[in-house]
Formats: sequence, structure tokens, C-alpha cells
Amino acid sequence: MRQPKYYKYKFAKSRKKSSGGFYWLLVLGGLVFVGWLWWRSGHPAPLPVKSQPVRTVVAQPSPPPPAPRTAAATVAVPDVAPPPATNGWPRPARNLFEAQLALVEQGISSGSLDGVVGSQTRAALAAFQQKQHLPVTGMWDAATKEKLLLNEEPYITYTVSSNDLERLQPLATTWVGKSQQTALEYESILELVAEKSFSHPGFIRRLNPGINWTNVTNGTVLQVPHATYPEPGDKTVLQPFIEIHLAGKTLEVFDSHTNLLAHFPCSIAKHVEKRPVGELHVAVVAPNPNYTFDPDIFPESAEARELGHKLVLQPGPNNPVGVAWIGLDKPGYGIHGTPRPEEVGRTESHGCFRLANWNAQYLLRLITVGTPVYVVE
Repeated sequence: MRQPKYYKYKFAKSRKKSSGGFYWLLVLGGLVFVGWLWWRSGHPAPLPVKSQPVRTVVAQPSPPPPAPRTAAATVAVPDVAPPPATNGWPRPARNLFEAQLALVEQGISSGSLDGVVGSQTRAALAAFQQKQHLPVTGMWDAATKEKLLLNEEPYITYTVSSNDLERLQPLATTWVGKSQQTALEYESILELVAEKSFSHPGFIRRLNPGINWTNVTNGTVLQVPHATYPEPGDKTVLQPFIEIHLAGKTLEVFDSHTNLLAHFPCSIAKHVEKRPVGELHVAVVAPNPNYTFDPDIFPESAEARELGHKLVLQPGPNNPVGVAWIGLDKPGYGIHGTPRPEEVGRTESHGCFRLANWNAQYLLRLITVGTPVYVVE
């Protein structure tokens, strides 16, 4: 059956309209797709995450951060760390005596060990503080307590031997009498033990209250301070020099880099005109010397004024120059020990510089002939 022309025209027109709409729909879809591709190129999709089996991970310590770099000219040399503790050592000093003993381990003398604070102990603490770059207060303060460590037991036992007893000799009271002795030895065990332990005789008495000091026998066991100076280094490497401070009455030894090696109390000349200020040098070194008594040097002695000639006194700890003589290149002047170490820094000399016997002995181990000596006000 033939359709009317009207229907044929309407169908054709409808088909034309449908094909045009579909064309524009394709164009629009293409534009959307191109835009999506452009956006995706700048926003890539995340990679798919695969599931992993659960593991137990042991945490490892993080490495320390690298030290900041500094210019070579400003690098500071750190203090040497104390050795690892063994059975609680080293440890801080617990009282003033232990502080004095810890100073000895640093080569710093506060005079005869006695556990009592005084000018010499304050000077020793100040020397330690300066050595450790601490505030210099001369006090046993918190900062000093933290740095001033004791490395060994503060006390040891000392057993009196027959050799100790055989050394003892009474000391003559006159110059002539002293010149006639075979040696100027210790007069008592108390004196011997006190000097061997760098101590005041009164402190040794307090440590040993049950001892009859007038009748000490062979085998008597005593308690004494464990006082030892550090081993000195090679003199040729250290190239030491000495500074004597007249105002402070101290003698100090430094190496060529001005590191403090030793600090001692020191007696100086009574009269200002006999104090040789300036640069001197060690001219002679004599351990355990004899002593030539010149009466002209002792005008205050009635015996010397009547004697009229020199005397030679034998060696010994009670020799007028003690157990060591360090002669200087200024005639008649030197550094030496003394028979009365507890008076060092508290009495005055005829011109020489007096040290406790144990300090004079240690000084011998630090210096040599030619060592510079600077005497300052």
C-alpha cells in the first residue's frame, strides 16, 4: 500500500533532524574526552598498592648527627675525658681533704695535706679552675666539684720498717753540731711518715689516734693519705718553664703550650731588694745535696757572728736546703727544699725560693739545666 506524500515528507524531515543532533552529540563528547585526557596528563593516577604480609621490624638506633663544621682557627681542644670508672673510680671528692688529694693527682699542691681550707688551698683550687677553664673563684664550688675527681682510694696503710727506724737521728741545735752529723735525717717516725705522704704531722696524728709516737716499733701499721703526683712527660718534648709569683708566693711549671704541669706554695725572700725579679735560668740541678753554711749570710745568728768560717753540712731531709737544690744563673740564688715543709709560704727566706721537700723532688723531674725561670711581682 502506497503511503501518502505527506507521510514520506514528514519521515524524511524527521530523519534529517535526528542525524544532525547525533553529529553534534559526537562533537561534544569528543571535546569532553580531549579535555579529560589533558587533565589526566597533569594528574597521574596512583599506582595500585599490593597487600604485604605483616613483619616485625626491630628498631635500630639512629646514627648521631654529624658535628657542625667550624673553621680550623676556632677549633677548641676539649678536656680529656676521665678514664672509665673501675669499682666506682674516679669519683668526686667528698670532703676538703679529698679535694686536696685530688689536686695532688693533678700536680697541684695545697701545701701539707690537712683537710683545712686556707690561702694555699684557695690558691691551689684557683690554679685547677684556670687549668680547667672554670670560673676562677678559689672555692670548692659546684663547678669545681664536678671536675675535681679522685682516682684512687684516699688512704693506704704504711708499715713501719726497721730501715725507717735506723734512719732516725736527733738534730743538733747548733750549726757546728749539725756539721758534725753523718746525715741530717728525720728525727721521728711521725716526721718521716708525714713527709712521705705530703701531710701535716698533726693530720697524721688525727688519722692514727691510738699510736704512741714516742715509741713506734718495727711493724707498726699506720693509716696515711695516698698521695702521688702524676708521671711527668718527656722534658725535651714539654720544654717546660717556671713562673714564680712573688705576690701570691707560688711557683708554677708550664709546658711550651702554657699547659699547667705543677703548682706549689713557695717561700720568698724577706727583703724586697733580695727578690730577683726578671728572667733567670736553671744552672745546676742537685738531688740530695750537702750544704755549705756561710756565716756572712746569717748575721742574725749569734753563733754565725762568732764562727768566722764556713761549715759543710751533710745531706738529708733536715738539711737547710732539704732534699733538692736547683741553682739559678744568679749567684747565690736557687730553688730548694726545706726541713720544715709545713711552714712553706708562711715564713720568709734569705733570698732563695723554698718548697716542701716532696714538691722540690717532683720539680727535679719536670725541669733540666737551662729551663727558663720568670720571677714576677
